[in-house]
Amino acid sequence: MPTDEELVEKIRKGDDNAENELFSRYKDLVVKISRGYFLVGGDIEDIVQEGMIGLYKAVKGYSSHKETTFKTFAVLCIKHQIQTAIRRANTNRNKPLSTAVSFQSFVSNANESLDYLPIELVFDTTPAEKVIDKENFEKLKDTIKSTLNEQEIKVLISYLQGFSYKEISQSLGLSQKSIDNSLTRIKSKLRAKMK
Repeated sequence: MPTDEELVEKIRKGDDNAENELFSRYKDLVVKISRGYFLVGGDIEDIVQEGMIGLYKAVKGYSSHKETTFKTFAVLCIKHQIQTAIRRANTNRNKPLSTAVSFQSFVSNANESLDYLPIELVFDTTPAEKVIDKENFEKLKDTIKSTLNEQEIKVLISYLQGFSYKEISQSLGLSQKSIDNSLTRIKSKLRAKMK
């Protein structure tokens, strides 16, 4: 069985079988790394796709002359690609406060700085569309309030604001695994409720 480094060399020479083998070898690792991240407006498949792009970049950028294995380099490239995608997605969260809606009205004991949920508003909308958007957001708020418990709401708000698992973990006093489990539960509950 060829090493990762040997496969990289074959890929660079145009060997499609080597490419398929390497990507197949690393698929589970990409999925495992991806589970530690959340992409606003996306799902796990989107993050995995970004991770696979990172793996592709690792193949293109790896140099066997450096004192590191391909796997070490690939992990760095995968994480960097995912983090870059998340930063790109979160640039919209820095819009003016006119595009944010207060969550304080329905989160009990919200004595935190996590008061706003960024929502995507289209600036060139008609008054009727704005009313519909507001009604839809009110329905979403009601769905979240009736479906999630207080801790899950806090996790969701932190996550949507772009905080990492580690930051959410520290601010809420929960383990990172608990944050991951909460987000999985939140997604399942909201999907089921919205069907």
